[in-house]
Amino acid sequence: MRTVIEKPLFSFKRLLLLPVFFVLTLVIGVAELTYLSGKLDKKVIVFGKDSLENVIIGTANENNNKDISMNAIATGADARPMLIKKYLEKYNSPLAPYSDLIFELSETYGYEYYWIVAIAQQESNLCKKIPEESHNCWGYGIHKNGTLKFDNYELALKSYAEYLKRQYFDKGLNTPELIMKKYCPSSNGSWANGVSQFIEELKSGGFDM
Repeated sequence: MRTVIEKPLFSFKRLLLLPVFFVLTLVIGVAELTYLSGKLDKKVIVFGKDSLENVIIGTANENNNKDISMNAIATGADARPMLIKKYLEKYNSPLAPYSDLIFELSETYGYEYYWIVAIAQQESNLCKKIPEESHNCWGYGIHKNGTLKFDNYELALKSYAEYLKRQYFDKGLNTPELIMKKYCPSSNGSWANGVSQFIEELKSGGFDM
């Protein structure tokens, strides 16, 4: 009778491969950790709208070797109301507390954030030269028959934002030069030049903060 000898489940060659597999796994794990560590503590850059370039929004860092958190400073969208606020504070404007409202109204009516501020700068030095107790910083509704007045700046901003859209942007008047022809037709071009200058200051952040 032939005796049948059973072969072992694992051959000697397979046993030799186990240490090799272990070493490879260890090397790959170390490589992944090195790669992830190189990603930490780097500045995160976002390119915002309207020439708001290289705005730092935060830094990535390791939290107890488990989670990666983002310490946000400002996003591209957030940078615009921040610029409005800093610009108004720079010139000591009474509109400074309303910077968020100015941005929200601009978004609501579909035009850029800088129009309300730039025209206020041109017309009244950002509300510092206006008819007494009028809260009217844009010179609209002011003529020989009377002066358009508001109880506060919030009401004035809401009224003017809607007026600017209805009377100008909805009619295709969407540049300083085109707006000037209706807004200040007697100007020799200085009105449009002034508004353009203030717009560029706001867009570029070209003012001392």
